[in-house]
Amino acid sequence: MDERSINLALQGGGAHGAFAWGVLDRLLDEKWLTIASISGTSAGALNGAALKAGLSRFPGIRGRMAARENLDDLWSHVGKMSDNRIIQWMRSLIPMPPDLGRLTELFSPAAWMEGLTRIFSPYDYGPFYVNPLAMVLRGLPYPNFSNHTGPELFVTATNVRTGRIRVFTGLAATPDAVMASACLPNLFRAVEIHDPDTGRMEAFWDGGYTGNPALFPLYRGGLPRDIVIVNINPLIRDGIPKTPIEIADRVNEVSFNASLMAELRSINFVKKLHDEGRLTNRPMKNPLIHMILDDNLMNDLNARSKLMPAPGLLQRMKEAGQTAADSFLHEHGSSIGKKDTADLQALFEGSGVIGLE
Repeated sequence: MDERSINLALQGGGAHGAFAWGVLDRLLDEKWLTIASISGTSAGALNGAALKAGLSRFPGIRGRMAARENLDDLWSHVGKMSDNRIIQWMRSLIPMPPDLGRLTELFSPAAWMEGLTRIFSPYDYGPFYVNPLAMVLRGLPYPNFSNHTGPELFVTATNVRTGRIRVFTGLAATPDAVMASACLPNLFRAVEIHDPDTGRMEAFWDGGYTGNPALFPLYRGGLPRDIVIVNINPLIRDGIPKTPIEIADRVNEVSFNASLMAELRSINFVKKLHDEGRLTNRPMKNPLIHMILDDNLMNDLNARSKLMPAPGLLQRMKEAGQTAADSFLHEHGSSIGKKDTADLQALFEGSGVIGLE
C-alpha cells in the first residue's frame, strides 16, 4: 500500500486506555502508515507520550520497536497498581441474582475507593503523598517525549482556576503535563505548572473535562487531513440506567464524551459547508474523520472498572484493541487520505432542536 500519514486522537478512560495500547500495537505493524501527530488526554496522554518517546528515539523499524516496548512497560506498571482478580474469580464462580449482585458492587474495591474519596482528599496525605505516575513515566525504557523530533504530541489538561482547556506540546509536553492530563482530582493532587501566558503557577486537573481528546490542535495546515480517533468511552449505550451505579457510570461516560461530541459537531458543520461549496478559496481545513472503537466491549464494562487496572482486564482490552485496529485497517485502510470512514451525520441524527420547521 502507498505510504500514508495520520493524526491520532487518543481518548482517556483509566484502565480502559489499554484498548488504545492494543490499537497502537497493531498500527505499529504497518510500515506504510506514518503517525504525524498525537493528541491525547489522561490515559490517552500516557499512551501518546510512550508512543512518541519510542518513535522519536530511533528512525524506522527501531523506533516502532521502541514505541512498542514503551507501551508494554507502561501498562505492565499500571497493572501492578491494582489487582482485583480474586473478587472477579469469586463472582464468576457464584452466579448472583441482580439484587445480590448490586449488593456486591457496594463492597467492590472500586466502591471502597469511591467511598474513601468522599471522605478523604489527596491533600490529607501530607508529606507522604506520591503521584505513582511520576515513577511510571520516568521509568519508561525510552522516557524522552518532550522534544521536537518524531510525531508532534499534544497533551490536554484542565486549568483548575479558569476551567479552560490547556494543551501542552513540544518541550512543554513534560511528564508533569502528562500527569496533569491524568489528574482525577479525587485521587491525585492538582499538578502545578508554570504558564508563560499568565506568568504564574497554574494548577491542572484531568483533561477529560475539557477535551477528550482535543481535536483542534490537529487542524494545522502542516498536518495530514486524516484524524483517527481511538474511542474509549462508548458513544451509545442502549437501555435506561436504573441502579445508582449504572446512573453514575452513564453520567461519567456522557460527561467525558461531551467535549469530543462538540468538536465533532463543529467538524460536521464545516463538512456541510464544504459540500455546499461555501468555503471555496477559504483556508479552512476539511478533516477526514475515522474511528477505531469496540462499543460492544465497552458496553459490557462499567465506568468503575476504569479505576481497577487488573492485569486480566488490561490484557483483554489490549487484545480487543488489536482486533479493532486490524478490522479498521482491513475495511478502511485504503480510505485514508481519500474520505471519511466515520459517519458524522448519522452520529448526530436526532440530536437537533425539536419543533423547528
